[in-house]
Amino acid sequence: MTIQVGENVPACTMKVMGDQGPTDITTDELFAGKKVVLFAVPGAFTPGCSMTHLPGYVVNADKIKVAGVDSIVCMAVNDAFVMDAWGKAQNAEEIIMLADGNGEFTTALGLELDGTGFGLGHRSQRFAMIVEDGKVSHLNVEPGPGVDVSSAETMMALL
Repeated sequence: MTIQVGENVPACTMKVMGDQGPTDITTDELFAGKKVVLFAVPGAFTPGCSMTHLPGYVVNADKIKVAGVDSIVCMAVNDAFVMDAWGKAQNAEEIIMLADGNGEFTTALGLELDGTGFGLGHRSQRFAMIVEDGKVSHLNVEPGPGVDVSSAETMMALL
């Protein structure tokens, strides 16, 4: 079942790239006491994700943070090495590149995508949410291909 507005994000541990390599980060560390915009993509380096979704957040990061957001998080069911390389390739210095390598958080949110028909395995649906102190205040899931309801511009209008 998909997480709903008003619910707390499930407890989970994922990875980010640290100075010494992949480092654990918990949902509590990401969300407790913070206002966070998290957006998820089906895969790093894929066309829509690289040409539209992540770049929208990169160019609007300052505006989003001025609106009271503590962190912007980009999540994919990829490993920390891929997320780190993708973030560097996209100049995403202001964005936490979150690796949900096994898809555990994605599954706990109920937002998994079966991409096996395309040779992609199990991934995340494209979505964005605003989380305030661990509780979802907005959730926008793309109904199909493209970047619309989960874009940086759409989420900025909700802040």
